[in-house]
Amino acid sequence: MGAGQAFSVRLAAFYTALYLAFGVQLPFFPLWLKSRGLDAAVIGLVLSIPMAVRVVAIPLASRYVDRRAAARRTLAAALALTAVGYACAGVADTVVLLILACAVAAAAYAPVMSLTDAYALKGLAAHGRSYGPVRLWGSLAFLAGMFAAGTVVDVMPADRLIWLLAAGMALGALTAVLLRPVPGTGGADPGALKPAAFWRQPLFIAVLATAALIQGSHALYCGFSAVAWRNAGFEGGTVAALWALGVIAEILLFALQGRFPDWLTAPRLLLVGAAGAVLRWGLMAADPPAPLLPALQLLHALSFGATHLGAVAFLARLAPPGYAARAQGYLAMALGIGSAIAMSLAGALYGAFGAGAYGAMALMAAAGGAGAFVAQRLDRGVTE
Repeated sequence: MGAGQAFSVRLAAFYTALYLAFGVQLPFFPLWLKSRGLDAAVIGLVLSIPMAVRVVAIPLASRYVDRRAAARRTLAAALALTAVGYACAGVADTVVLLILACAVAAAAYAPVMSLTDAYALKGLAAHGRSYGPVRLWGSLAFLAGMFAAGTVVDVMPADRLIWLLAAGMALGALTAVLLRPVPGTGGADPGALKPAAFWRQPLFIAVLATAALIQGSHALYCGFSAVAWRNAGFEGGTVAALWALGVIAEILLFALQGRFPDWLTAPRLLLVGAAGAVLRWGLMAADPPAPLLPALQLLHALSFGATHLGAVAFLARLAPPGYAARAQGYLAMALGIGSAIAMSLAGALYGAFGAGAYGAMALMAAAGGAGAFVAQRLDRGVTE
């Protein structure tokens, strides 16, 4: 097995463990919170607090990793602490203690995704391999985690889901130890921004704002779609299947990344993502009938998948040498701020308007589309 293949296999195993736990957390964590007796407004608050702590945790971790080249051990330590935090939340006997335990877990977990993507993008580029075909193993594991959690919801109390989540994070910590060092990648990309205060430059800000708005528009879906579908009489397996359709579409997009035509650049992927999100949430706001839901879930390939690929690739190119982790970290911070704002409003919007609250998400995605257009124009000025 060559060095490039060995690096990819271990990275794929890590993505698998990481997203196995994420597949439990994202769709079903709100159900666990509901099983603890929390109402919609408090659930929205609990879900927004972990997003907000990224603002502190991510800069500290990403700066440390860039300076010490310590991605692997930082990922292992962060995931181990996350597992401990969720275990403490599982035994918390008051709402305050539950929130504190979730905040600790969130602070530890906050830099994990951005550090993983920075490590993966740099390492795969050094070995001449594409990001999407490796990242898709995370999406496949996400599916497995969702179906496992959906089965658990149907056969045992939802308050036990937290233990699946804690175990998944512990498994991620173990696989992080097996990751390989990233070889040197040579000089800077010709399109990279200036190292000095690069995060203040208009193009970088435009990319961050665009990604934050489009991905933040998923807040209502992430926080309350499972609750709404369960209230409509759908079984846990049906809820998982609906989420799975979106992830399958995302996987296919990731698998095809190496075959994207040259004209489908990172800025254009962001535009495609915004268009998909506007269409998806606009139709969801109309409270569509059940037979239409599978088709709308397939738009996840655009609303999330295209946006994710466009944003991480854009920033990987723009980051100056020695700033790879920080660039992806600033992206995660922007996503956290956008999602925290949207999630903090999602509970109240859902409580007041039901499915009509998706209209606000469509407007948010449309604003992201405007940001993508600005980023495309600015990028032409940088590269010409």
